[in-house]
Amino acid sequence: MEGDISVESHTEGLTCLSHECKPFEEVTNGHSIHKPATNGLPVGHRVKEQTNGNASLRSLPISALKQNGLLQTLAAGGAPIVAEESSELEKAREEWEAVESVQPAASEESVPTPLISFNEALQYFQTTDLGEHLRNIQPTVRRTGLAAITHFFFGPPRLHRELLEERDLVFAIAQCSLDNSQVVHMRVLQTIYKRLVGGRLDCARYGDHWENIGFQGTDPATDLRGTGFLGLMHTLYFVMDPETLPLARDIFKLSQHPTQNFPFSVMSINMTRIALQVLREEALSKECNRRQQVVGVLNEFYVATYLHLFQLWKTQQKTISDSGYVLKEVELFAKKNPKQMMRRLEVFLKEQRASAGPRGPSPDPQGQQGSPSLGGARTGSGSGSGQGSKEKQMHFTGVCELPPDMEGEARLI
Repeated sequence: MEGDISVESHTEGLTCLSHECKPFEEVTNGHSIHKPATNGLPVGHRVKEQTNGNASLRSLPISALKQNGLLQTLAAGGAPIVAEESSELEKAREEWEAVESVQPAASEESVPTPLISFNEALQYFQTTDLGEHLRNIQPTVRRTGLAAITHFFFGPPRLHRELLEERDLVFAIAQCSLDNSQVVHMRVLQTIYKRLVGGRLDCARYGDHWENIGFQGTDPATDLRGTGFLGLMHTLYFVMDPETLPLARDIFKLSQHPTQNFPFSVMSINMTRIALQVLREEALSKECNRRQQVVGVLNEFYVATYLHLFQLWKTQQKTISDSGYVLKEVELFAKKNPKQMMRRLEVFLKEQRASAGPRGPSPDPQGQQGSPSLGGARTGSGSGSGQGSKEKQMHFTGVCELPPDMEGEARLI
């Protein structure tokens, strides 16, 4: 009884402490013993020991004390009567006030990174000084002896001099690695992920989620060997151009097939590798000269190559075990028939537009921005001079070089 009187003497001094008693059950040797409890604390000698020095308050987290009548009194400005507990209660009151004053603040990570268009990313590389890599550039295949003579007389035409700088920029981007400190690099990566999965929020720089869009591990940078940042630039173009986005999503959907699945991003990087090799062998020079641009032609050829692989993979029921043979076949066909591949893409997109009917304004304004891309090249196919004057407004700076791949080597990078 002495312990009960002690507890009541303390609770009477606190005007807002509830005197409502609730049963407290203690199991001893298999039998239940009911004891009264005040504010969730059993009344007895144990409570007496804990209330001395306010040990019960010290043992509970501030979130649990939030509902306690004592802290409600403190929050309302009441003052405790017991002098020896004043310091502890004052400390609790300050903590409680601090909890209530905390306001949710939007951290930098919670603000979605804005999407980036292909043009904006390209402009970043156009204005970046890459001149120190000029001496290492090798944008064409080195030929000697009879092969050089044969190529000179019977090979494709050389690229016009005014397009050399633009061609060098392509190989410069292919030499650049993914840099976490560059905002543009991170925006490109986030844009690709969001456009493929249809999300709005950013994803972590490292993690298993990158495997969901076809990278081989938790870090996309490890898959960029051989194509550098150009591999991401091509994928960015693929998903940001409003005409090619439906095709990109169709291919991505096939890559998730239960039996015909394949790593979408890794396969995309291989399409970039093939396109780079065809450009290096000057098989695209004639088309580049006709359109007076390199970037747009290469973008189109990349998409055409991926379309060829997509149709072959889907119609012939290919699986990942066939990837080596499929890549070899696609590469050989691309080198021998670049014009035919781009013509197939043009017909495919024309049929896609016809089946889709009139299209309203895109909800994504960045997807409508013009770029040195498929749209511009197709609209000017009938009048090369007009298209050339429009595209000559693009200016390119800087070069660095990607070591040439072995010819004819088809593989998943």
